[in-house]
Amino acid sequence: MKKMLKIAFASMLLLSIAVSGFAGASSQSSSTATGPVAIELWYSPSLSESPPPPANWKVLDMIREQLNINLTLSALPTSENDSSTRIQAAGAANQLPDIFQVGRTPWLNLIRMGLVGEVDNLYPLMPTRTANMHGPEARAFTTVNGKNYGFAAVSSIARNEGLVIRKDWLDRLGLAIPRTTDELFAVMQAFTTRDPDGNGRNDTYGYGAFLEAAAPHSYALSPRFDPILGAFGVPGVWDLSTANAGLQIRKPAYFDALTYIRRMVTEGVIDPNWVSITKDDFRAAWKQGRFGVMREQFAALTSASNYAPFDANFPNGEWIVIDPPRGPQGLSSVGIFPTGYRIWAVSKKAIDAGKGPAIARLLEWMSTTGYTLIGWGEEGVNWIKDANGAPTGVGAPQPWDRADVVSITQLRNMVFYNGQMEVISRYPSYTTRAGRTMNMLDILAQMQSKPWTPNDGASLLPIPNADVVRFYEQGIVEFITGQRQLTQANWTAWKAEFDRIGGKAWEDAGVAQARESGFLY
Repeated sequence: MKKMLKIAFASMLLLSIAVSGFAGASSQSSSTATGPVAIELWYSPSLSESPPPPANWKVLDMIREQLNINLTLSALPTSENDSSTRIQAAGAANQLPDIFQVGRTPWLNLIRMGLVGEVDNLYPLMPTRTANMHGPEARAFTTVNGKNYGFAAVSSIARNEGLVIRKDWLDRLGLAIPRTTDELFAVMQAFTTRDPDGNGRNDTYGYGAFLEAAAPHSYALSPRFDPILGAFGVPGVWDLSTANAGLQIRKPAYFDALTYIRRMVTEGVIDPNWVSITKDDFRAAWKQGRFGVMREQFAALTSASNYAPFDANFPNGEWIVIDPPRGPQGLSSVGIFPTGYRIWAVSKKAIDAGKGPAIARLLEWMSTTGYTLIGWGEEGVNWIKDANGAPTGVGAPQPWDRADVVSITQLRNMVFYNGQMEVISRYPSYTTRAGRTMNMLDILAQMQSKPWTPNDGASLLPIPNADVVRFYEQGIVEFITGQRQLTQANWTAWKAEFDRIGGKAWEDAGVAQARESGFLY
């Protein structure tokens, strides 16, 4: 295995050198007396709690020298809603950057407004990147009415989140790992009322979450609630099973799930800030020991830089992955697992200005010459080769995953494609302060082994209009928080109003497209 990895990594580097030489020659031949091409890039940071790349970042100088491009970077907000708001505001003012990362819903809106450029003719200009990142399925994802309007790539490793619990809190209170929704509720009550951290203060809660509409997979309750919705058989927005295709809110069990979550709020076992906090706030809260059960992404939980604040605060603290609870009918699911894609769109203004080829050269350079620089930093400084020939920070003078260094890898989402070398090097084992070995890939494997609900295709279903989304999201949150009384009569009346303003038409269109496209299972 090690020999195979060495060969693969060597081949990758040789290809990188060969293609970079071609790219460099191409850029030199295309340089003009008018000077470098100015390209503005809005990116989504790889690490939400870290600063942007430094102003003297070596990569910017190399891009200028080798590609004749002056690259200007601007980080988008880490919240998907805030990011979409910024991009749509820029679109409304006709001030979009040349290339930008964008969610599918605002991307579609910008296409309708004629603000996104067609990029079909740019793929041949970046052969290595296209082969690694933009395969047929990814290209289909960004094709609208036969024309391609962006570069899509798989955004993450599948099923990379899990329901986790503070084992040290369980041990301190003499509690067993909860297996059912009733047992989970009892544990959440204990974590809230029995001082599980032993500090003598009433400052802990059973469950932590936040609201982040991840359209089209979640228009109200974010994936943080999916382990509970999954116990009732209603995770996500869409049921894509052949027998019950439609919106999850149609099922009687959805009302039961809302009733359970409403009880969490009524009895105070959920962090009361869940309605208003951001993703960053949520992650700061668990690192501060605010709650003991949550759904979290494996790297956000266990990477050395992310885990360090929690480890410093609670050297004997320990999060473990558990099975999602079984509900009244014995159902269990961490949540839905659609294939997620990142989209980088090019503004029509940039295409009209003739910047398309330069943008393609930039992306190809990032995936070849700049691949290791953007992904890990400088060899010999931020990484060295491990026994497999893959980059490792162990033994490097300034490891790329050190808290004061990680800013240099803020663009790694633009080049990583979950290749084998990336997985090995990005998720190394390390030792916590208490001497426990944190094996990130083992934790990922545990999360992937739990029950999940397939939902491929949901991302390609019709997008509801803003009024329907607003009514949907506000209504469900109001029921949970008590602003609307959660009774069967009120729930039925709310669904009728939802249908009246366009909810039923959206559902019918979605089911028809899912059936026609073969998304049902």
